[in-house]
Amino acid sequence: MRPSLALLLTVAAFFAVTQSASAQTPAQVFVVTNKRSPVSVAIGAYYMRQRHIPADNICVLDVTDQDDIDRATYETSVEAPIGKCLTKKKLSESILYIVTTQGVPLRVAGTGEQFLDTEAAVDSELTLLYQKLRGVIIPLPGPVPNPFFQKRDAPFRHPQIPIYMVTRLAGYDLNEMKGIVDKALVARNTGKFVIDVRADNATPGNSWLRAAALLIPKDRLIIDDSAKVLTGIKNVIGYASWGSNDFDRKQRFLNFQWLPGAIATEFVSTDGRTFKRPPDSWNIGPWKDHSAWFAGAPQTLTADYIHEGASGASGQVFEPYLTYCPRPDFVLPAYFEGRNLAESFYMGIPGLSWMTVVIGDPLMRLQ
Repeated sequence: MRPSLALLLTVAAFFAVTQSASAQTPAQVFVVTNKRSPVSVAIGAYYMRQRHIPADNICVLDVTDQDDIDRATYETSVEAPIGKCLTKKKLSESILYIVTTQGVPLRVAGTGEQFLDTEAAVDSELTLLYQKLRGVIIPLPGPVPNPFFQKRDAPFRHPQIPIYMVTRLAGYDLNEMKGIVDKALVARNTGKFVIDVRADNATPGNSWLRAAALLIPKDRLIIDDSAKVLTGIKNVIGYASWGSNDFDRKQRFLNFQWLPGAIATEFVSTDGRTFKRPPDSWNIGPWKDHSAWFAGAPQTLTADYIHEGASGASGQVFEPYLTYCPRPDFVLPAYFEGRNLAESFYMGIPGLSWMTVVIGDPLMRLQ
């Protein structure tokens, strides 16, 4: 039987998009470091060397190395200098990815008014710099629709997709950050995608997790929708769950064996709130138990997945609400099919100028 024209077109589109994804080069990556943070300078230099990023593709900030900054500091000491660097070096169009580093501020303070919030992740704000450099005025309150969200068949290029995809190299120490870089270079398309559905069924998040499972080959998938929390699994290349918002999860670590190139995402409000190391004795707990709080919350930490061996992950610096968490039904299948880390995550992120931070080398892909 001859394949239908529709099938041939679908296959052709898939390979065109995959080839486009694999064609992204180090010359399209721009690195941001902070001169006040030795670890920022060190990991930026290491990444540029290992990935062969052109020497001109860097902006060195002079800003506080604290996690939190106000809006004025963000605009004058982060966004403006980066924009000036891109413009002066004539890179604003050719650059697709911006990589921030540990020591560059993480969060912009704001009003905290639910969907009119002016709080945001620094990295999420920077995604819109591409438009701002072209004179676009972007309203401040609330999330801005992500033009790449759900674009399964679209190549990421300018000006069709008018954003920068921003990822961050961050972890508990310099060796962990170097590990992110090194493992990205040897990522392979092998291992299991692990999806842990919460026991209650009536939530959109569970529907997205189950949809992700349908788009991953069965022989590459481990899924559980019982009250059991999946732990101790070997050869993990992708993971999605509710994190500490799974009422049955009581432990901070999953004790997975993560393969080089493994990524993780979860529906947790504050998992990207800090990349400072908690005490070894710290464990997650309920909100009412203040003894379980670290850095303002008792929830799981994105940095713990990096610490255990994952090569990339997403997190939220403030409350995003479930609607704006990364969608695993786009992130995991895109990554499996050959999209790089940045494109896989941003395909699943509904809103920008909002709360999500993506950890990892944007060029990392499963080969």
